[in-house]
Amino acid sequence: MAYFAFWNLENLFAPQDHPDREPWLARRIANDLTGWTADLLDIKLSQLTDVIAAMNDGQGPDVLGVCEVENRTVLELLVAKVNTATGRQYGIAHADSQRDRRGIDTAFLYDSAIFEVPAATLFSYFVVRRTGTRDITQITLKSRATGKDIVAYANHWPSRSGGEIQSAGFRAVAGETLAYWHERVREELGADTPIIAMGDFNDEPWSPSVAFNANTSRERGDIERSLSAKLYNLAWQSLNREVTDHRGDSRTLDGTLYYGGNGNLFDQILVNRSLLNGERGFQMQDDSMTVFAYPAMVDHRVSNGPIRFGLPKGEPEENINTAGFSDHFPVSVIINEI
Repeated sequence: MAYFAFWNLENLFAPQDHPDREPWLARRIANDLTGWTADLLDIKLSQLTDVIAAMNDGQGPDVLGVCEVENRTVLELLVAKVNTATGRQYGIAHADSQRDRRGIDTAFLYDSAIFEVPAATLFSYFVVRRTGTRDITQITLKSRATGKDIVAYANHWPSRSGGEIQSAGFRAVAGETLAYWHERVREELGADTPIIAMGDFNDEPWSPSVAFNANTSRERGDIERSLSAKLYNLAWQSLNREVTDHRGDSRTLDGTLYYGGNGNLFDQILVNRSLLNGERGFQMQDDSMTVFAYPAMVDHRVSNGPIRFGLPKGEPEENINTAGFSDHFPVSVIINEI
């Protein structure tokens, strides 16, 4: 049994004076990071670690896809804390993006005792828009026990900044990019290759970019019978779940990200026919998709969304909540090796 999860870590940047930051990036994000000290970063990392270590019934995830990380430096700092908290040894699969206007990447953490990631299987695809880009990272996870492979994607699609409709075309391109590489994997590795795509899609499961461009469906039977490159969207299973907030009160969850008090189901997990039918060594466990609403993260006020950590923007006392975590809940699913 392998526990796969994805989490948008919300602006996981190195400190304000990080020496290896690209000059162009230092200029672009200078205002946001004014007052972002090594001590604040350490608190943020500890908060993230508490959530990650609580996943999988307190054992930590076997595979964790992440986004909104600046560079490998912050990933290594995070992994050091997570390794200590879980007793595991996580590897990092990361390709540095030099193109995003805010310098944020996607990556994977994986238990190196369970999986290996051959270097030649790491790819990063840049989804370009006029004001920047986002990337999709692809890896092949090879089981150390059996040598069987599963292909995984970490997605972070272009945001809705500028307006949902005005920016929709950029996410449509991201959906087409994912669908295109899904096709290429089927051609190169076989149509029965197990594939899982996780990420912050910045669109809903029913949005055209996800449903049409990425070629997904909520109908499991359609995917089980399909001979084409289609993906089953597990996010539909996570609507209207009961969660417990940090006060111990039970609440209904209707999103992974909240804006203006409304829930958005932007964080999703997609699987192909092979993972549904167990065609080549891996099979999704039925009804195991969940939004991991760690009780300490759940706000009890206007909405039931996650308590964010924030960035200082020159005024850390007002803009940072050291009791916060991220503005997204993680999502997870169990994949069994058969």
